[in-house]
Amino acid sequence: MNDSTATSRLRTLTDEYLRLEKKLKQGGGPEKVAKIHSQGKLTARERIQLLLDPNTYSQEIGLLVAYDEYDGKAPAAAVVTVIGKIEGRECVIVANDATIKAGAWYPETIKKILRAQEIAMRNRVPIVYLVDSAGVNLPYQGGVFPGQYGAARIFYYNSIMRHYLKVPQIAAVMGMCVAGGAYLPALSDVILMVEGTSFMGLGGANLVKGATGQTIDNETLGGAMTHNAISGVAHYRTKNDNECIEKIRELIEELPEPDLAARSQKSGSGTFECGTGIVEDAHRIKKKFETIRETNPLYDLLPDDHRAPYDMHAVLDTFLDEEVREFQADFAKEMICGTARIGGILVGVIANSRGMSKGKPGEPPRFGGIVYTESAEKTAYFIENCDRHDTPLLFVQDVSGFMVGAEAEHSGIIRAGARFVEAMATAKVPKIVLTINHASGAGYYAMAGQGFDPDFIFSLPTGRMGVMEGDSAVQAIFGTQLEKLKAGGEKAPAGLEAEMEKVRKTYDLELDAKHGAARGLVDAIVTPENVRNALILALQTCLNTSTPHLGPFVLPQI
Repeated sequence: MNDSTATSRLRTLTDEYLRLEKKLKQGGGPEKVAKIHSQGKLTARERIQLLLDPNTYSQEIGLLVAYDEYDGKAPAAAVVTVIGKIEGRECVIVANDATIKAGAWYPETIKKILRAQEIAMRNRVPIVYLVDSAGVNLPYQGGVFPGQYGAARIFYYNSIMRHYLKVPQIAAVMGMCVAGGAYLPALSDVILMVEGTSFMGLGGANLVKGATGQTIDNETLGGAMTHNAISGVAHYRTKNDNECIEKIRELIEELPEPDLAARSQKSGSGTFECGTGIVEDAHRIKKKFETIRETNPLYDLLPDDHRAPYDMHAVLDTFLDEEVREFQADFAKEMICGTARIGGILVGVIANSRGMSKGKPGEPPRFGGIVYTESAEKTAYFIENCDRHDTPLLFVQDVSGFMVGAEAEHSGIIRAGARFVEAMATAKVPKIVLTINHASGAGYYAMAGQGFDPDFIFSLPTGRMGVMEGDSAVQAIFGTQLEKLKAGGEKAPAGLEAEMEKVRKTYDLELDAKHGAARGLVDAIVTPENVRNALILALQTCLNTSTPHLGPFVLPQI
């Protein structure tokens, strides 16, 4: 590792993120893990590891959610949500983490489960629930129970998937499953239970005693044998967690093949069956990314100052199979549009080029990362082409916003920007977002911001999401005062300087990728080593269906 790599901003932020990731994945800590093991159970992460195919890449969604709330006592909001392969098939997994408050639901737990369900619904992939939860975290019931996006929404999505979308739902009750939470497995296609450790009921033994005076133990009330042999609520009874996981894998293996979307795919996907040229191309791609894994050039490509220019084409080359074949390469160069392959799958790439480029004759240079009228029109046209050709879209964001000023307004940038936004919003193909540095202003919206329901949003640790940068906010808020002071030959008083510094610090905190990830504004922070794998898995997940990728889900004609 050279000195620049060792001290680069990206390296520093990546190392910082990896330390946080390691801490969060410990859940409730070693003592709580030991307690779970003493009960004859596996932890949520151990269960997921067994369920996923060995030696395959999986992507956790929402790891950082709520990490900076509840005094740090609710890592990952007490639920683990993952996308990965089971029996070679892309699946969503939702697993309650019983090492944290017995897996009880925080308000953010609901948010994560709903996001996982939306991924399954939009992409028509199976979803597996590994249930081990004491139910609502009662001190926070006001943020869990009521509202359009409260816990009831989970059961609404259960019902829509089951009745209309035909998304396979498999629920394994592997611990406690009480009160309203029992409807999650009840609204799934298949329910599995584990002897001696699982319980499912609208009320536990203590509640039954208080409500009815009846004395009964949990196993007799709602254990695995009870629900398999007496109530008939469950469908399979397993001896232990390992046997339960193996049965889930069998059930996934028995599912019918998905209705795959049309795609253009060739070498780089891992299967190479035709032509010497194809095989040679596959070997070239394989060798390229073996080299990148050893010394990832991305650490040296991104400058320490997030405002400084860099070569976006070189950045793209660190995770794409090949160079982007540019569309209108000589026009509106501040926006890169073109096709490329990743994992052999063709995508339409839309990326903000950073740095200066020539404007039209007689016009000033263009600033990279800014969307101008011509670049908005160019990108809208490209998006519409990709949508017509069923080509998924990959947005690589480093956008500071749309151009402002008299020339921009007179050129019709509002209308051009609206066309850009509309083309992106109405495109039926999968949309995946990767933030490199900035995701600012209306440019963030146009580049498939969260409000437009992209299929996945990833960010490097260097990502910064907000209306504007701190210095710009200071100018917007205090600019008039500063101009008056300057006109009078005065300096800003200490109190005003303190206020401005407070604004800068607040913006720095809220712009940070971790802050956005903690609030579910991005699905995951990905490191340079994982970018390519994360994007490939996301694409493979999206291409499980030929239905439009619009909104949380699209209902079939009913």
